[in-house]
Formats: sequence, structure tokens, C-alpha cells
Amino acid sequence: MEDSSNPEQSSWAHLPDVCLRNIFRWLDDKDRAQAALVCVKWSQVMYSGSLWRCRTIAFYNRPSRTQVLELQRALFYAKKFGRYLEHLEIKLPNPHGTTFTQRFQMVMRDLLSHLSKCNDHLVSLSIQYLELERYFWRSMVRAQFVKHLGTFLQTMNKHLDCLNLKGARAALDEGCELLNSLSCLTNQSFVSKLNIEDFFGLHLHVYRSSLFHQTMSKFHSLVILSLSYNCLSDELLDILREHSAHSLSTLNIKCHIHDPHEQVVWGMSWAKLAKSAPKLTVNFFFERVLKHDHLAKILLVDIPVGSISLRSCYFNNPEWIMRPTLTNLIPAYHRVLQKLTLEFNNDCELLDEELLQLTLACKRLSYLKVWAYLSVTFMERLLQNRAEGKCILTTIKVKIYTTQPDTTEEDQLLRGIYRRFKYLIDSELNYFATTCSVD
Repeated sequence: MEDSSNPEQSSWAHLPDVCLRNIFRWLDDKDRAQAALVCVKWSQVMYSGSLWRCRTIAFYNRPSRTQVLELQRALFYAKKFGRYLEHLEIKLPNPHGTTFTQRFQMVMRDLLSHLSKCNDHLVSLSIQYLELERYFWRSMVRAQFVKHLGTFLQTMNKHLDCLNLKGARAALDEGCELLNSLSCLTNQSFVSKLNIEDFFGLHLHVYRSSLFHQTMSKFHSLVILSLSYNCLSDELLDILREHSAHSLSTLNIKCHIHDPHEQVVWGMSWAKLAKSAPKLTVNFFFERVLKHDHLAKILLVDIPVGSISLRSCYFNNPEWIMRPTLTNLIPAYHRVLQKLTLEFNNDCELLDEELLQLTLACKRLSYLKVWAYLSVTFMERLLQNRAEGKCILTTIKVKIYTTQPDTTEEDQLLRGIYRRFKYLIDSELNYFATTCSVD
């Protein structure tokens, strides 16, 4: 019996390290620790630096016992193998309660202090949705957290390449203090990917701030910049043109109804930036900013727009008439637009014809997602145009809203359309179509 088992044991014992590391990558911390007890070789693999380059740590407001143990293990291994860490993500699902934020601040103080001493090659840091303006951040706790995070960013600024602080909702001075930490030693930052969407507090007119402009002028190698529209100004576009035009490829701009979005940004500023940064693509994400006069001031013809997302977020407003936007504004980008997302909870106008004409006009449009009040025949006509080569769509996702409680008839029609174009859908399209009854 022992002889017959030896070859199997031998094969496991001589499994190449690269294979063992690939297996260990699929294991969570608990299973890795248990696997490391099998033998000396497996224990050595446990200490391979490549296994600990990426770390996600989740803090829960009301954690269960299991979640507490997961957090403790994640923190333990982040410290134990912190010298190997290259990508760190901190998650805060629903950060509510003063007790939670105080505990979070203390844990982060210890973790960041430890990493500052042992790590010299962290390239990516993500801490999303801190919501620093909320009541559960006591002023002293918030100030301490900002101080410790700023010190950490100052230590890591030589090699940090990607920083994601989306949803921080910081005050203007605190936010600029954090960003300035990246350039404290050299007076310039070489972060290439920066996400400051919803980084500043609600209702702040950041675009007016000279402090913000001075802060952004220290970023000299931006490739991808994500921000809210309340940060956008002619001054910022000029700063990007002067310092990052050689590298800038993507601007992601979110415009939310509750953030200031009525400032004037001149087309000339956009044209100068586009000329200096020929690789630039601008992606717009609008949430409940759907009035035509608001959109017309923002969607200027000089912008190299690659993607537009217009979402009503299940709200309805009689002033959100979309026909002028679909027929006058978006077609201006027919040479560059590649991705279009439309989510309208608006039953006062059917937009089948306008959408079809738009897909025909935009010759580079490959992605279309529409949630709106449409007729089922829209899908048939859209697929027919695609089958005839009149458009180049590769992704089609459509949810057809209806006020009818029973969608059986519409569902049958959709199934019939799918069967007719099955050859095309299965071979060339990422396709989804359904109906949705809306009260």
C-alpha cells in the first residue's frame, strides 16, 4: 500500500513552484495558511512575493464574526508581507457610525505606518467612498485620518502610479492637502492614473478655486484622469495641456445633478487641449442632468468624445425631453463616438426613430445600451441594420420599458426576433434584450 502511494506523493513533492504558486493564487488567506502546513516546500511557496502583490481589505460597519476574522487575517498578511505589496485596495461598504470611523482611522494609521517603513514599490492605492463630509466623521478623527494618509502618500510618491480616491467627499482644503502630498518632496507628481470623481464635497464650486488649480499643476504625467464636472474649467484644461498633453489619453467626467455643472467651459480650451493631446478620448457620465440646455453647454463639438452615458436613475421629469439631444447634440460626434448608454424613465416620447438614425449616423459606435420606452419593433429594425452592415455594433443591451403589467406578448415578439437573427447574435454580438413593466 505504501509503495503504491509513493509515486503520487513524489509527484506532488516535485510539482514545480510556478504551478504551486498558481494554485495558491486561487486560495484565500485561510486556505493558504492551511496549505502551507503540508510540507516545507509548500510553506516556502507561501512566502513567495508574487502571491502578496495585491491585497484587498474590506471594513464592515456591523461585521459578523466571519467578517471580523477575514479583516484580521487581511491586516495580518498585509503587514507580514507588506514589503511585496504593489496594489492595495481598501473597501468601506456603508461606512456609518462614529465608532466605526474612529476604529477605521486607528487601524489605517497602524497599517499605513507599517507599510511606510517596509514597502518601497507600491504602485496602486484605492480607497473609495470615504464620504469624509458625513456626520459620522468627527472633525478630530477626520483630521487625523487625512494627516496619516497624506504622510503615507508623501512617502510613496516616488513610485505610486495609480491613486483612486473616488467618493472621498473631502473639503476643498483637505482634498488639496491630500493631492499635494504626492508632490511634497519634488514639487511635482508623476502619478499617471488619478481618480478624483466625487472627491470633493457636494455643492462645492471647485472650478473656481486657485488652490485646486495650483494642486493640479503639479501633475506632469497624467494618462487617465477621472473627475467630477464641478472641477472642470478653462484653467484646468490649460493646465492639462501644459503639463500632461504628451501623455493624456483619457478623461472621464461625471456630471451629477447635485454638483455644480453650469459653469462655462469654452470650446476653444477644449480644441487647444485636443490638438496638443491627439490621443485624448473624453468619456461623459451624466446622472439626472438631462435638460437639453444644460447638456448643450457641456457637450461642445470641440470635445473628442468617445463615450456618453445619460441616466435618469429611475427619476422622471417632464423637462427631460430627449429628442433634441439625440437629433442635435450627440450626432455631432458621429466620427468619434464609440459607446452610448441611455437610461430614460420617460414615457412621454417614443424615441425609436431617433435612436435608429443615431446608430446609422455614428459610424464608429460599437456599444449601445438603452433602457427606455421603446417598441419591440425597434429591436428588429436595429438588428436588420446590423445584418445589412449599416452599423458596426458589437454590443447591444436593451431593456424595453412598458406600462403594461403583462409583457407576455412583447416577450414572444422578442423571442421571435432572436430566432430570426440568431445566426448573427450568436456569432458576432454581445446581446441582451428584455421587457420591463414599469408602474
